Amino acid sequence: MSQTQLAAIDAVRQFMSLMEPLNYDEALKLVSDTCEYTNPPPFGTVTGPAGIRAVLEPFFAPTRENEFRVLRAASAGPVVLLERLDRHLFGDTWVELPVTGVYEVHAGRITYWRDYFDAATILTQIPSA
Repeated sequence: MSQTQLAAIDAVRQFMSLMEPLNYDEALKLVSDTCEYTNPPPFGTVTGPAGIRAVLEPFFAPTRENEFRVLRAASAGPVVLLERLDRHLFGDTWVELPVTGVYEVHAGRITYWRDYFDAATILTQIPSA
């Protein structure tokens, strides 16, 4: 694996590691101002650290704990693919979501991030308030 591929995977893994405890301030330093972040409907696409935070912060607000288990990682140059099992603790209930993330990393910062998952899988698991 080339140094570019290793650096790209390391940047994405570091980002995911910082997101587990919801350390937005540090994690979003690894995201470019022009990064496009896309989730399946009904979530859509946002741009830059502020857009990403605006999507993730309300979603994660009720969680007590989060885990982003990387099951497989691959890279082709600056493009990184992560197969993940995202786990979120809502109250006393763990909700699990299989996710495949596609990222692009340039100069150590994520410039593109798209997650693929079945939104119904998570929306039907979240306990009602």
